Amino acid sequence: MAHIVPFRAFRYDPRRVNPAHCVTQPYDKITPTMQEGYYRADPHNLVRIILGKREPDAPDNNVYTRAAAYFRDWRREGALMQDPEPSIYVYSQRFRVPGESTELERKGFIALGRIEDYSANVVFRHEQTLAKPKADRLELLRATRAHFGQIFMLYDDSGEIDDLLSPAGPPDTQVQDEYEVEHRMWRVSDPQLIALLRGKMDDKKLIIADGHHRYETALTYRNERRGAGSSGTPLPGQPTNTARAAERPEAPHDLVMMTFINMNSRGLVVLPTHRVVHGLSSFSGTEFVRKASNYFKVEEVDASVDAGRATALLRQAGRVGTAILAVTSERDFLLHSPRAERSFFAGLSPRQESLDVVQLHKVLLENVLALSEESIRNQENISYVRDVGEAIERVRTGGANVAFLMNPVRMAQVRDIAFNGEVLPQKSTDFFPKLLSGLTVYALE
Repeated sequence: MAHIVPFRAFRYDPRRVNPAHCVTQPYDKITPTMQEGYYRADPHNLVRIILGKREPDAPDNNVYTRAAAYFRDWRREGALMQDPEPSIYVYSQRFRVPGESTELERKGFIALGRIEDYSANVVFRHEQTLAKPKADRLELLRATRAHFGQIFMLYDDSGEIDDLLSPAGPPDTQVQDEYEVEHRMWRVSDPQLIALLRGKMDDKKLIIADGHHRYETALTYRNERRGAGSSGTPLPGQPTNTARAAERPEAPHDLVMMTFINMNSRGLVVLPTHRVVHGLSSFSGTEFVRKASNYFKVEEVDASVDAGRATALLRQAGRVGTAILAVTSERDFLLHSPRAERSFFAGLSPRQESLDVVQLHKVLLENVLALSEESIRNQENISYVRDVGEAIERVRTGGANVAFLMNPVRMAQVRDIAFNGEVLPQKSTDFFPKLLSGLTVYALE
């Protein structure tokens, strides 16, 4: 099943640069303000590669060619140094969930994983992807021939694998990000431990938690290279005298950098992503409630609800089923006990229908507000917001028509949806915290 491989990562050399000033959040979580801050932080900040500034570009000088040049120059200068031995990298994140005080730890490991077609039933997705982000990532991969961030992969385990990942001594890398998350990483090159770990991962199926677009980009690139007849040079560290020798040795493009985390870990946190609808010239809160009442039981709540009260209301109502809080400029409503006809969910399973986010999309967004699936995919009248207070504020200040607040999707629901070959709407899950980009870099050549 899950086939993992140690590798010689490129990493920022702390003797030349401060890694804390060079690593970043994943490319799709970098706002324009964050991008500016990363540019100021250090000339070697990874943002120049994964999300460079677009200038008046030409075929020989554009955001992708500049990214490739930065990567080449940083290796030549020694800002990025390649580890001497094939290794895996234990990765720990200590954090507090926004709005809570308890510290949690999420631990996993970074290694290469074999890229699998979804039809092989080894790697499972849980969300849809969009063509535009994949086209952008593919151009970057073609230009740099490297992976700078990890695909966040989940596997199911009793904790035995986590018990193996307890390195002694101080971490090789330790940084704190802008969300006060402490990231620590240890390099592990012991061949016996790596072989044991690989054996224990052999029977695992994997769910993509974050990185669907990058995974499918890597899959497309792999197919391109295979179609061009490129086999590449097998990576060092692959077995030659074990049962694995019967497998076809991977070329570098057959693999992608992944972080593997146990889906049963107490430190695995899924946050909700709320929907904020804007730009509807004819929106009426009264009319919205009238239409929504055909499909939900609707209860008006205190119009002065704040982030804390909204979260508490949702948590309480969500204990017995679907709960969605609709915030308008003057009145707020709790929607629960859905009763829309099955025809609203054509092509979806009862598992999918039971999810709050599916009820929201299929009933409220597509039917009550008459937003098309295409407009939702293109985010024409909808924004996705993690912070409850921010979502409420946008409505209260007149910047949006209505905010829909939700409870998070549970990990068990994600698992069941994915393993049954089904998907959730875009941005249904927000795994917190994110994996930093630039802690390790996988160069294909």
